[in-house]
Amino acid sequence: MINREARLTALLTPLIDAMGYRLWGIEYMAQGKHSLLRVYLDKDGGIDIEDCAQASRQISSLLDVEDPINGEYTLEVSSPGLDRILFNLDQFKEYAGYHAKVRLTRSFEGRRNFSGQIKAVEDNEVVLIIGEEELTLPYELIEKANLVSQM
Repeated sequence: MINREARLTALLTPLIDAMGYRLWGIEYMAQGKHSLLRVYLDKDGGIDIEDCAQASRQISSLLDVEDPINGEYTLEVSSPGLDRILFNLDQFKEYAGYHAKVRLTRSFEGRRNFSGQIKAVEDNEVVLIIGEEELTLPYELIEKANLVSQM
């Protein structure tokens, strides 16, 4: 089964690429009439408010035509920011050496929350350095991860 974010990624990536941006990730939060679709974009040199506004108009038009989401929702187009969420293993690889917070879907070695330096990605696992120890986390257990801009 392909989830909603994967379907939206497949739909939006060609448009976003054609505009010269990179689709960083998608979050969809279903909350009835207050549902939110957040699309994160990036590009060399960073994204500014004008980029977000231009992309928002194009994305909104495509979503109106394709109608991939049932019901009402609000579209937000944003930069990933300094504390960017990491959506996939390639992003973990790209930010090796950076500090990240990681929350798991279930307990691993007695914990769900970890904070450490991203060392590497090996197979489908993320290696974090926490203090003097290395911890290897299965990627399928990662619920949310984001960079930490300041220690």
